[in-house]
Amino acid sequence: MARSRGASILIMILALVLAGPPAEGQTGKKTPAKKKGVRSLMDARRTADSLNAFHADSLRNVVEAGARADSLRRSQDSLAAQARADSVRLHSLRKIQNSAFGVGERLVFDVSYGFITAGEAVMAIPAYDSVDGRRCYRVEFTVNSLPSFSWVYKVEDQYRTFIDVETIAPWKFEQHIREGSYKRDFIAEFDQVHLLARTTEGVHRIPQYVHDIMSAFYYVRTLDFSSMVVGEVLTLYNFYKDTTYELGVKFLGRQELEVEAGTFKTIVVEPLVKEGGLFKSEGRIVIWLTDDERKLPVRVNTKVLIGSIDTELREYSGLVGPVGARTK
Repeated sequence: MARSRGASILIMILALVLAGPPAEGQTGKKTPAKKKGVRSLMDARRTADSLNAFHADSLRNVVEAGARADSLRRSQDSLAAQARADSVRLHSLRKIQNSAFGVGERLVFDVSYGFITAGEAVMAIPAYDSVDGRRCYRVEFTVNSLPSFSWVYKVEDQYRTFIDVETIAPWKFEQHIREGSYKRDFIAEFDQVHLLARTTEGVHRIPQYVHDIMSAFYYVRTLDFSSMVVGEVLTLYNFYKDTTYELGVKFLGRQELEVEAGTFKTIVVEPLVKEGGLFKSEGRIVIWLTDDERKLPVRVNTKVLIGSIDTELREYSGLVGPVGARTK
């Protein structure tokens, strides 16, 4: 509007200047200066009004064109999503028996660095969700440093994965890392039918039932370790950034372990993570799971850039059944 007013004033001034002094008519009589000036001013105003109307119409046309383009994009996105869902329904996918976890489960951990309790971690399944027409568990994992430790090293990490209820494989993964000065946001959508990972950084081929690091953990909870021998390795596939990695899960044996949540008989496994872990790891990661159908994570010990971190179960709720491995 400021440019329109400026243009109007400029036109009015030019009109008055170009009008010049009063001119004589053909009869030799002079046209009254006042009458000629008023007519010139009225012409300038009409010109300015016409320009203002033109600018308003142009702006309205631009806004309407943008709205039409947005509507078309939304319609195209909706049609593409429906096409993917239809394609997924036509394919037969695996069905994994799961008695380990379900909606409502919430696990709270203390995160310790040395002898210092540095933070809290929460793993939760708050609800079901739908991705490409598939029913999924929405799984959320957060790690936050305590205020007393944040001045040393502040952590505010959030992970989210959408795990297919039947296949126990992910359809979508989100990672939002805030660790000290390090920041990373990453999203991947997994097409488990057409074997594509569409990420914030590109589109990549994947093997079927590929995992993100969170879904891999929940999938391991559904496995039967009763006949495994020490040293045996299960192999999964984990996608991160732009690459699919082999993810080995090594069985280390059994151990009774006491943490704040109780005393449990556990199985001990070592994920052989190459990339994309829940921490920027170097060295070993060892996980203690309850030796029963739930396979609750009781303790995680991991090496990170700044030392060794212990994550121990403090409380749990919303389980799909009792924890048979608890002894106290």
